[in-house]
Amino acid sequence: MKTIYHAADSRGDANHGWLKSKHTFSFANYHNPERMGFGALRVINDDFVIGGQGFGKHSHRDMEIISIPLSGKLGHGDNIGNNGIIETGEIQVMSAGTGITHSEMNGDDKEDVKFLQIWVIPNKMNVEPRYQQVRMDDILKPNKFNQVLSPNSDDAGVWIHQDAWFSMGDFDKGITQTYELKNPNNGVYIFVISGKVVVNGNTLDTRDGLGVWDTKSFTMDVEEDAKVLLMEVPMSF
Repeated sequence: MKTIYHAADSRGDANHGWLKSKHTFSFANYHNPERMGFGALRVINDDFVIGGQGFGKHSHRDMEIISIPLSGKLGHGDNIGNNGIIETGEIQVMSAGTGITHSEMNGDDKEDVKFLQIWVIPNKMNVEPRYQQVRMDDILKPNKFNQVLSPNSDDAGVWIHQDAWFSMGDFDKGITQTYELKNPNNGVYIFVISGKVVVNGNTLDTRDGLGVWDTKSFTMDVEEDAKVLLMEVPMSF
């Protein structure tokens, strides 16, 4: 097994007043040639937006863009007919494909919103843009890795144009859980949303990340109650 560790405080930092963001990988004005992504995983942005503010209309193409609110809510609008609110406990995906223009605003005038924005490089270019939003209440079971994203439209959760699988879980202190990779040629990026876990001798605290590859599985020991996101992606694409 090979690993790469990224401490929370090693991430790129952006503060625009209305937006505070931490970048695991190079993004916008943060450029680190050693932090250009992890396989097909290109962006993990840990965003904080104050009430009534947000990202105005802008465009993307040929990227799978996933948003996961951690607190508060996001207001979404796009040029393919989707307008609405993404609540905490939901997951949203856009396949930008040939091009999509959208806005992501704080869905509340007063309450702050915290959310993860994740970009995955697709395995199909120039697809028809699409949007999907799913509530995860019926998917997330305690003390296990629950699949919330896959390449398969029939699976629970959302799907994207890439051989990638995301799993989330809330874990109690003392739990040990093993993750079996869907594809042994993939890697997994482990992002600790909160708490403390140990993977392959690496202790991960809140907002730390660990990439693992060249393995078929790994075991996670929970040292403090934790919320964890796993992102399994191709390492070659």
